[in-house]
Amino acid sequence: MELSPLTALSPLDGRYAPQLDSLRSTLSEYGLMRYRLEVEVRWLMSMATHEDIKEVPKLSPEAQDYLLKLIDHFDEKAAMEVKLIEKTTNHDVKAIEYYLQQKFEGQAELKNLIPFIHFACTSEDINNLAYALMLKNAFQHSIAPRMQQLIDSLSSMAKQYAHVSMLARTHGQAATPTTLGKELINFVARLQRAYQSIAAVEILGKFNGAVGNHNAHCVAYPEVNWLALSEQFVKSLGLTWNAFTTQIESHDELANFLQALMRFNTIMIDLDRDLWSYISVGYFKQRLLDHEVGSSTMPHKVNPIDFENSEGNLGVANALADHLALKLPISRLQRDLSDSTVLRNLGPVLGYSLLAYQSTLKGLSKLEANENFIREDLEQHWEVLAEAIQTVMRRYGLNNAYEELKKLTRGKEINEASIRAFIDNLDLEPSVKEQLLQLTPSTYIGYAKKLVDQFFKT
Repeated sequence: MELSPLTALSPLDGRYAPQLDSLRSTLSEYGLMRYRLEVEVRWLMSMATHEDIKEVPKLSPEAQDYLLKLIDHFDEKAAMEVKLIEKTTNHDVKAIEYYLQQKFEGQAELKNLIPFIHFACTSEDINNLAYALMLKNAFQHSIAPRMQQLIDSLSSMAKQYAHVSMLARTHGQAATPTTLGKELINFVARLQRAYQSIAAVEILGKFNGAVGNHNAHCVAYPEVNWLALSEQFVKSLGLTWNAFTTQIESHDELANFLQALMRFNTIMIDLDRDLWSYISVGYFKQRLLDHEVGSSTMPHKVNPIDFENSEGNLGVANALADHLALKLPISRLQRDLSDSTVLRNLGPVLGYSLLAYQSTLKGLSKLEANENFIREDLEQHWEVLAEAIQTVMRRYGLNNAYEELKKLTRGKEINEASIRAFIDNLDLEPSVKEQLLQLTPSTYIGYAKKLVDQFFKT
């Protein structure tokens, strides 16, 4: 069968392909080739600026322009040329080197520099920088904007519903009231911290030869400070230099990135499940889309499919990310190839994550709080004031406060009248009783609204 969205093994390239176009040019095999080519070209250009590498003279503006166009104009047709070369070499990085040799052949100035393509490099010098650039660009241009969009969308909802008192449910049971906005701002704060942790991770790169010591470099040009040149080159790509490696960059910071991503995704799973539950009990209504079908047999249903889809894809993303984070920092002695095939799954990790974020955003766009229902539900649970009453009783020295409220409320139907009758019979000052009598489930929210306001002031 021909490969198509219908025959693709992965749903990322099948069912969900249109939703992931933003990642395709960066995290695909094509993207890897393009970044490998960029590293090779920019390394040659870097050597041409170093006065002690005389055999690579300063490049003319025309040669520089030609080289930059090789990067900028690298398209699918060019990638297919590389794949044809790879059929012969059976080595993907060497195929890039030979592709560049072909492109240099017709250029008088560059033809003499063919021996300096991939000069003193091991394949991993090219690969680690290519993957680092892939990750950096995919995060900055596709993942981070969606994360920020989620945080912004939840922030807007939190502000909108900051005043909406609602019944909290600890262990699924009626508990001390909160506000809908406060529960949403909890997630905003968590996601924001997780996002900042991801953004703070340094993306490392190494460029130091077969075992990390610049051995060949030093023999070929002992007069060159290769440590300084390597650092300058890696930093010129917008990456952080790692001087201390074997043949491979250790992937410790990549593991750090993946684990930070998993924390963000885990918070998202928690959010998806809470929103699913709030929809289930009627706290949120979902705006109807006429063309959508909720069930193949029950016409009335409007299922929370966006949050379910998100939860499922976040689980897949985290399972893959967990394996990458645990595997990649481990390599036998100075190098084995077990990381190579694993690294190729960086795209699916980010793909399933992005797919999930888009699903949650779609679900959020349909939500509308059912404020009347939330208020009515809360007013059915006057027993939640037991906490407040027994705490005030403790302050004023009334004995067995907890036990008295437990006797009154546990396992019983409690209403406004029974609560007020209990308060009236307490041996408290009239002003204190009046304070308690003013309490309702809707007003017993502590600093919930104030905390939402405070979040937006900081």
